[in-house]
Amino acid sequence: MQRPRALWVAASWSELPGWDDDRVAQVWPALRAGCARPAPGWAATCARALAATPADDGEARSWLRQWLQPWRIESLDGVRDGLATGYFEPLVEASRRRVGRFKVPLYGWPAGTPLPTWTRAQSETLPAAQAALRGHEIAWVADPLDALLLQIQGSGRLLVNEPDGSRHLVRLAFAGHNDQPYRSVGAWLIQQGEIAPGAASWPAIRAWARLNPQRVQQLLWANPRLVFFREEPLADPKLGPRGGQGVALVPGRSIAVDPASIPYGTAVWIETTEPLSSTPLRRIVMAQDTGGAIVGAVRADLFWGWGAEAEAQAGRMKQPLRVWALWPRGGRPEGVVSAAPGSRAVAASAQ
Repeated sequence: MQRPRALWVAASWSELPGWDDDRVAQVWPALRAGCARPAPGWAATCARALAATPADDGEARSWLRQWLQPWRIESLDGVRDGLATGYFEPLVEASRRRVGRFKVPLYGWPAGTPLPTWTRAQSETLPAAQAALRGHEIAWVADPLDALLLQIQGSGRLLVNEPDGSRHLVRLAFAGHNDQPYRSVGAWLIQQGEIAPGAASWPAIRAWARLNPQRVQQLLWANPRLVFFREEPLADPKLGPRGGQGVALVPGRSIAVDPASIPYGTAVWIETTEPLSSTPLRRIVMAQDTGGAIVGAVRADLFWGWGAEAEAQAGRMKQPLRVWALWPRGGRPEGVVSAAPGSRAVAASAQ
């Protein structure tokens, strides 16, 4: 079967590396969350999943094998190897007012204005851009790298200092961007000869910034994309942000994918390794989000959660990857067209 950016090749359960070792019952919260907005073709399987309560990993494994079928994901030209990265939900202290060390604004969508297309640099230097953004500040943070990190991750948690002296947690959710391309600041540092190729982790970027404060603005302006947010209450701190599927992400069991390769709501088996190590990371996850840099067939961004450990893991993850879609038996994903045996040609889009 073929989607616009991927081939799905029928596979057997025995092909899934580490299938018998994963704590597969841990995927049930993510599976049930995804079933709130089931993918086309998943309605009957989701009804069964919502009614099932596996007592242990063995029962969960048996259930998955009974109702799902593995499909190996390849690029249109047959490449099976891809890239796994990680992301997380930052936690940043902020102020409702521009005061003291809190001088870096986080903007809400400037409603009532044309689509803002100024680059990041222009938004900070052009009087017209600054005038249009004025009054749309949600809060201010102290570190411009924290603001950049929130924008790269697309969401985050703010510990907000209110004018009345109170403090509370709120969530920032993605509301849109300035229609400018995303450019990696890590790649910029490599191009500048500041960081060795392959060493551009988020901890390394922060370390470089501490040693080169006079060049931080140049680093920030290397990425022209500016992200806008909307504020949401954080009713349950144990729940992750909503991904592209519109459901709350589950740490370690939700991934961002290219929806042209893998539809939202698909169960996925990933084979990769832990960040900065060769320790296998093989588990079942749910495709529930996407991102500007998540493009291609064999591409996944693993949601690690929130807090310091999640930031460390996500910031260092850049690992080889193989993936298998686990789809309801007898079903065909929306947008799939049949591919001739052995064909790697791009078929006409079925969407």
